[in-house]
Amino acid sequence: MWTYIARNILQRIVTLIIVSIVAHSVIHLAPGEPSQVDPSNPRMKPSDIENIRAAFHLDDPLHVQYVYWMRDLFTGELKSFKDNQPVLPKIWQRFLNSLPLLICATLIIWSLSFPTGIHAAIRRGSTYDRTTTFTAYALISIPGFFLSYIMILWVVNTFNVPVIGMKTFGMEDADMVFRSMDRLWHLVIPSLMSAIGGIAVLSRYVRSQMLEVVGQDYVRTARAKGLSEDNVIYRHALQNALLPFVTMFGFLLPALIGGSVIFEQIFAWPGLGRLGYEAILARDFPVILTINFIAAVLTLVGTLVSDLLYAVVDPRIRLQ
Repeated sequence: MWTYIARNILQRIVTLIIVSIVAHSVIHLAPGEPSQVDPSNPRMKPSDIENIRAAFHLDDPLHVQYVYWMRDLFTGELKSFKDNQPVLPKIWQRFLNSLPLLICATLIIWSLSFPTGIHAAIRRGSTYDRTTTFTAYALISIPGFFLSYIMILWVVNTFNVPVIGMKTFGMEDADMVFRSMDRLWHLVIPSLMSAIGGIAVLSRYVRSQMLEVVGQDYVRTARAKGLSEDNVIYRHALQNALLPFVTMFGFLLPALIGGSVIFEQIFAWPGLGRLGYEAILARDFPVILTINFIAAVLTLVGTLVSDLLYAVVDPRIRLQ
């Protein structure tokens, strides 16, 4: 097992290096550069542009810029083109902001998808099954940003309370209980909106897996032995139907970045996804490349964890 882990870590390190080289090349070959973000600024003189290019090594060859970026990244000296602030502390702060959003959305998705999908499979062809199927496909078809805007308008017009941002303006001096409730309120709506699509997709997947397992021979044997229906479904069928979902845990880590861009922008949530969006608009190469590098690390670590978990829950899998 340890040989398998060591070999896979080495393979993922090589993959990470290749991904970072490709990402660095693609971003620097794209049209535009940081020194041209605001060419109409009257305070921006040609000498200022030359100083910016020299400070951030923009005149050096591409491979030299890559070496400088990796050196500054691992020494903690990498700074943003936009505000000349250290990149890693900025990303860490935004990561802490995105973490509650991801945790709440994940809990909502997994706590609602499995009961919905399981009961739809057990009651196949019933009104409940048809209703959940129609609702799931409707939620998949409707863009998440459209539902978010509808929800914002409905909540504001109905309850006359703000839902944008992490907290309500002017609540800084309020009691801790009220400030905590305000933070929780601002967290619920974005988490729910970002979870709707996941609930629809995952519930359909759970239903299909349960339907596939329910027809297996060992399930019919369990029923023939006189076991209760709940015992057959939740102990024998569900245990085997859940095996493919173990691999999904590996994608929770990269979801910190990729799954939150749209909703953080809509709800003005100062998270990691919004930071990446702002960096793209500002051509802030150090921030863009660092976020991409972190996303690659999280993806590779997540897939390794998924492989190990799958081997733990399924004795038939052997790591070699």
